[in-house]
Amino acid sequence: MLLQLVYPLARALLGRRTRTFCASRHSAAMSTLLIQQPGYAWLRELGLREDNLGVFNGTWAGRGEIVTSYCPSNNEPIARVKQASLEDYEETVQKAKEAWKIWADIPAPKRGEIVRQIGDALRKKLKVLGNLVSLEMGKISIEGVGEVQEYIDICDYAVGLSRMFGGPMLPSERPGHALIEQWNPLGLVGIITAFNFPVAVYGWNNALALVCGNCCLWKGAPTTPLTSVAVTQIIAKVLEDNKLPGAICSLTCAGADVGAAMSKDERLDLLSFTGSTNVGNQVAVDIQKRFGRKLLELGGNNAIIVFDDADLNMVVPSVLFAAVGTAGQRCTTTRRLLLHESVHDEVVTRLTKAYKQIRVGDPLESNTLYGPLHTKQSVDMYLAAVGQAKQQGGNVVCGGKVINRPGNYVEPTIVTGLAHNAAIVHTETFAPILYVLKFKSEEEAFAWNNEVKQGLSSSIFTKDVGRMFRWMGPKGSDCGIVNVNIPTSGAEIGGAFGGERHTGGGRESGSDAWKHYMRRSTCTINYSKELPLAQGIKFE
Repeated sequence: MLLQLVYPLARALLGRRTRTFCASRHSAAMSTLLIQQPGYAWLRELGLREDNLGVFNGTWAGRGEIVTSYCPSNNEPIARVKQASLEDYEETVQKAKEAWKIWADIPAPKRGEIVRQIGDALRKKLKVLGNLVSLEMGKISIEGVGEVQEYIDICDYAVGLSRMFGGPMLPSERPGHALIEQWNPLGLVGIITAFNFPVAVYGWNNALALVCGNCCLWKGAPTTPLTSVAVTQIIAKVLEDNKLPGAICSLTCAGADVGAAMSKDERLDLLSFTGSTNVGNQVAVDIQKRFGRKLLELGGNNAIIVFDDADLNMVVPSVLFAAVGTAGQRCTTTRRLLLHESVHDEVVTRLTKAYKQIRVGDPLESNTLYGPLHTKQSVDMYLAAVGQAKQQGGNVVCGGKVINRPGNYVEPTIVTGLAHNAAIVHTETFAPILYVLKFKSEEEAFAWNNEVKQGLSSSIFTKDVGRMFRWMGPKGSDCGIVNVNIPTSGAEIGGAFGGERHTGGGRESGSDAWKHYMRRSTCTINYSKELPLAQGIKFE
């Protein structure tokens, strides 16, 4: 399934350039909100208005700062959101804790039914919600819709999980005794998500947390508040239709003040944080000080390694998709390309040709394959990284400049000639910059893959079966995602998602990630008339 998605997309990326369209840029004096323009009337299908409340805890409110959400493809204002104040946050936590008393008593399969309805409600808004993601975040429409589909998929997964999770009954060494592993919900799960996946990451956490019996308190990225509001409106309607407290799925659109409050709040039984390594480090410290639970999904400095026996017809579209998709703003984006010296020049030549044919345009246009960076600050970081790469000995063979058009567009960039341990190569820049390195041996390539501080995603291209298993083994990749002959990005929901070291160590989505959202008790039941002690101890 992944190959069916990746390779048509990559082939399309290699197609001819076409003219793209973008909403006209108004002068400051004439500027209006996009939601007021006829071409964006579809935003109202999601319940959005010119001015939106950014707090939901059963009722909509907001006493904090008013923020304007901007479209990255033209930097025009979309609509406004009134954020949460600290008072709003306090009230929301209290209501969520009260709602949990009701939600926890509902049997898990019944909770699964509610999650099923949430998935169905998302299906009805799949295209329009996906378009909102494209408009507000900047990713192309097929990726925006795909992100909503990912939330739907995890809802389906969670429904089945609601009838399956639990612990084993273990054999006891004592006659007439039973050992049972009992799993119970934590209570209130805080979820802080990033701008690059404003729907899917919340969905991973929300669907699993709900079937496990928890309530959720969501703080989305400050730059994608409209997406947070729209998603919460969909969920709120499902809860209302089932006569359940809306605070089961609460929302606080807010800035760093509320984020800091969440990390320090002992009433949050788990905090799932997705974001930068620097902020994640502070979040981890705050949570550890209160001996709380955390689930961290942080940075990635991901590598694809291409050996001399690789199928280059698979390598080029894979690297293109992984390095350029979402304009290089995925945590699983390929940032380092390690090429065996025998194929280095050919791969660079092919990639450079492919990069120059990428279709740039408005993310909402169906023919566009490459959109803008999310903010103007992202453009500045891109330019700074390109400058540092040059200073450290890099050769920009493709890209390296801002595209002269409205919005936050930059050229996808390939840099060669850097040392594997150059400072910029070891720095994660959330932008479409690919550092190409030349290696001689398998041992060298594996070592370079593992020498960066993050450990999220990795992939090799080879036909050598022995090398594949060495790559997946204890002396191979140290990442949480270890691929063979596919890109570093494009993970499926059925497996656990996450990475090691500076990536945070957390796991979300499939496999046994549900265990993060529950607490485990070992229960020993004596159903005999005797009182034997473990280990044969006699206490008489």
